[in-house]
Amino acid sequence: MAHAAPTPGTSPRGPFARRPFARGTSTGAGPGAGRTGRPAPPDVFGRRTHLLAKAATLLATALVYGYWEASISRRGGPITGWNLFAGFMTALAFLVLYLVVRQIARRLPREPHAALWGAFWGSAVGFLYSRSGVAMFTCVLMSLIVAAAVTGALVYRYYTHGDAVEARTARTT
Repeated sequence: MAHAAPTPGTSPRGPFARRPFARGTSTGAGPGAGRTGRPAPPDVFGRRTHLLAKAATLLATALVYGYWEASISRRGGPITGWNLFAGFMTALAFLVLYLVVRQIARRLPREPHAALWGAFWGSAVGFLYSRSGVAMFTCVLMSLIVAAAVTGALVYRYYTHGDAVEARTARTT
């Protein structure tokens, strides 16, 4: 009985099985190939759909943030027009600040980039926490904890992913 010989890029277990130690290597297997030489999965949605989904996610996040602020500030009382207005203004301020931070952070190196996002999320959480009526020291402390956690996580992510990209480009040159 004759068996087919394995071809480069496949394994005896099948064409879609993972090969050990082959991650991140470039084989230059053509224009549709990913980093490992296998074809990239098809992109079901187009660029416009991804852009609309990104905008819708950002808008939904801003509206949830505004609703959260409005629900905290009314303190279990009835919903009023001023309460809705304050919620929508908070959502608008969050959206504008997010877009500004995203534009500025794009131009910064790793550490200031992470610190800017940490400051943004720390102050956003601190603002919501201050609306609940707790002491200002507690709000500042919570804001600093969130900012430090976000900054630390982003620095770690940028260093681990950035080093992998730099190593990959150094190997190909």
